[in-house]
Amino acid sequence: MNFLRTTFLLCAGFFAIAAQAQESAPRIDPAGTVTAPAARFPFSVFASKEALTRFGQIFEEGKASPPLGQDIQASRAFYDKINSDRAERMKKLYPVEIAAQKFGVVGADVVTPKGGVDKRNAQRVLINLHGGAFLWGAGSGGLVEAIPIASVGKIKVVTIDYRQGPEHVFPAASEDVEKVYRELLKTYKPQNIGIYGCSAGGALTAEAAAWLQTKNLPAPGAIGIFCAGVVDLNGDSAYTGHLLMGEKVPEQAFPLTALPYFKGADPASPLVLPGLSGAVLAKFPPTLLISGSRDFSMSATLRSNELLTEAGAATELHVWEGMWHSFFSDPELPESKAMYAVVARFFDRELGRVRAAANKEH
Repeated sequence: MNFLRTTFLLCAGFFAIAAQAQESAPRIDPAGTVTAPAARFPFSVFASKEALTRFGQIFEEGKASPPLGQDIQASRAFYDKINSDRAERMKKLYPVEIAAQKFGVVGADVVTPKGGVDKRNAQRVLINLHGGAFLWGAGSGGLVEAIPIASVGKIKVVTIDYRQGPEHVFPAASEDVEKVYRELLKTYKPQNIGIYGCSAGGALTAEAAAWLQTKNLPAPGAIGIFCAGVVDLNGDSAYTGHLLMGEKVPEQAFPLTALPYFKGADPASPLVLPGLSGAVLAKFPPTLLISGSRDFSMSATLRSNELLTEAGAATELHVWEGMWHSFFSDPELPESKAMYAVVARFFDRELGRVRAAANKEH
């Protein structure tokens, strides 16, 4: 009897374990949606030790961030504090001169390397469009993106305070970029002007490239779209990116047009999402695309590279393993230093080349 009882218990235990394993196994439905149980995702062995330390800090910082769009002043104060700290750290690592300047009615900070720009960049300039969900990032957020690039690239960077939501709506920011661009065209040749931005600023860079086409303005020499794309925030990373950052995975991707700035904007317009028009993308200047493997916008970046390539535009794509959204905002990371060098090399190579190529064709 004891033997039978023991055998019964062993069998019952075996089937219980088998059933539990079945329940915990990933499942896929006809729509291709994978449902998986809690799982472990070790930090990438290809990322730096410094990145691992910062990864844990970001996880804690995320717990204190205000909910998106609920209290805009609280969000602006929260991110300005973070970005101001970053900017101060950057000034020690990358010495620059910073001067406030107005371009018509648009305010900006002009950032130049201490000791002046390199001779080869005397007739070149970069426009930076800061990130911040089209809600925050003015001032300190722009400096975070401008300081290291100005210093490493030995070039002047104009980071502008474009109009944002919820006070302003599309296409206010594109109009502001146009105003600054027109002012710079009085001094610089278009092929010697570059535009770049991260996150919302990356999306705005793409929108600005499309917007300038509608104004019959010459294209800039090159652009950089970082942690963003010419398409909506969708694809695999719109889910896996949050999971790999220890964040709640959304039920559905968060569309760009859900942001307050895009209230009333047409989501089918290539001025909002330039990737919707191959004709628009065909007129894009050489484009640098940057992301990280844990960035929720990585898929948008990858898809943008595909669409630009199909349209015949020249692209350069870099994805840093283990890195998250706007990882290069922390200047101490080896990955950030590598990113600054890539950006500097790209604009050094591309600025001045577009007009020459066009002249050869004609």
